[in-house]
Amino acid sequence: FCLKTHILLHHYSLFCFQQFLELLNSMTSSTVVHRPPVRKVAIFGGTHGNELSGIYLVKHWQEHGAEIQRTGVEVKPFICNPRAVKKCTRYIDCDLNRVFDLDSLGRTVVEDTPYEVRRAQEINRIFGPKGSDDAFDLIFDLHNTTSNMGCTLILENSRDDFTIQMSHYIKNALAPEPVPILLIEHPTLKYATTRSVAKHPVGMEVGPQPQGVIRADILEKMRKMVKHGLDFVQLFNKGQQFPPCTIEVYKIMEKVDYPRNKNDEVIAIIHPKLQDQDWQPLNKGDPLFLTLDGEVIEYNGDSTVYPAFINEAAYYEKKHAFVKTVKVKLTAELLRS
Repeated sequence: FCLKTHILLHHYSLFCFQQFLELLNSMTSSTVVHRPPVRKVAIFGGTHGNELSGIYLVKHWQEHGAEIQRTGVEVKPFICNPRAVKKCTRYIDCDLNRVFDLDSLGRTVVEDTPYEVRRAQEINRIFGPKGSDDAFDLIFDLHNTTSNMGCTLILENSRDDFTIQMSHYIKNALAPEPVPILLIEHPTLKYATTRSVAKHPVGMEVGPQPQGVIRADILEKMRKMVKHGLDFVQLFNKGQQFPPCTIEVYKIMEKVDYPRNKNDEVIAIIHPKLQDQDWQPLNKGDPLFLTLDGEVIEYNGDSTVYPAFINEAAYYEKKHAFVKTVKVKLTAELLRS
């Protein structure tokens, strides 16, 4: 009797363990995000022709590409706006990083069509079409800013588990170097970026660096960001699982202009206490602008915000003194290819 009881208990224990495993699998399998392997990656430089770190890196990789190659992946370094690069200017006719909306991409080309719109359509043919299954899996778009933004990653979609996991990986790989993450997803602020052609667009904005100038330290930071991004792709393709993660990001809320007179001229400049304070908290009563008469214009918002692109040189024409962001958290599920 005791032997039979022991055998029955043994079988019952096995049965319970098997049921437990099945239950555990049913609980976890629904939270695993499966993505196909990443096979086509582009690295864009020269979206703006006077942001030199990405231009120098892409041109180098076009000639000596061993460091960006990963097994089983096509990695294509590409100069987006060669005419602007040649003239070392941001653009020729209009901002290439704002014309990848569907209207511009489908626009009939005529004699006076801006050069950047023509170029956008060409880029869309090579790396897209945007929104299609044939589009490149991933595009790293390399930018410099004159603002003190450090090694910033830019995401466009708060629900893209792949780019959230990649950002988490890059952030950890570069620690203790801070890696702020800017989320430009917004109901009304539409960017239509060059990288948005890809299934997974990732911007890299590294500064401070003056326009038309190359700094070795800034270039090296950008180079490391790209390396770690490609390493993530390689690990993902090999089948490595990335456990659920949460990242803190700065979500764009509003663009703030300089104070202007009735002739639309700037009458106050960034206050010294705000200058270079990208990603730092801005509270009610903190100084924003300073007039030439010495008047201080304070921030009168009720909630704390985190400015970015403070006094960015390229944004004077866009009437942006800085952008206001708020901190939010993005969560990605367990990811595997």
